[in-house]
Amino acid sequence: MKVCEAMSSEVVSISRGDTLHKAVAQMVMHHCAQITVADDEGKLIGIVTVRDVMMPLYPDQGAYVHDSLHARDFEEMEENYDQVLKLSVGDVMTSNPVFVSSNDSILKAASFMGLKNLRRIPVVDEGKQVGTLSIESINNALFLNR
Repeated sequence: MKVCEAMSSEVVSISRGDTLHKAVAQMVMHHCAQITVADDEGKLIGIVTVRDVMMPLYPDQGAYVHDSLHARDFEEMEENYDQVLKLSVGDVMTSNPVFVSSNDSILKAASFMGLKNLRRIPVVDEGKQVGTLSIESINNALFLNR
């Protein structure tokens, strides 16, 4: 079975210059925990996850070691969320994300996702995202839609 037989063909992406606020809004509207980043020509250049959005709220390891009491001030971290949402997608995105092709074997894609501990992965043909493959869609294709 090929990836194209199981993937979702809905593609939602944002640009590097968009704010994290826009990225989060898109994730919420589309019920997903990640969104891809495309250039002006529609080519995949990055990915932003909920984790990427949350990490700027937390202190770096050095700050935590030197001031562990202040580093655990979750109320202060939450107050800084408005500032984080003003950051650009390019500030936090993962560049050159991993992806699979629509013609890849679904089991090859599942194995790759397992090795990288991914719940979903972009499907890219000729540099452009054509869909998304998730663990759920793999399970549906392999076990429920037979």
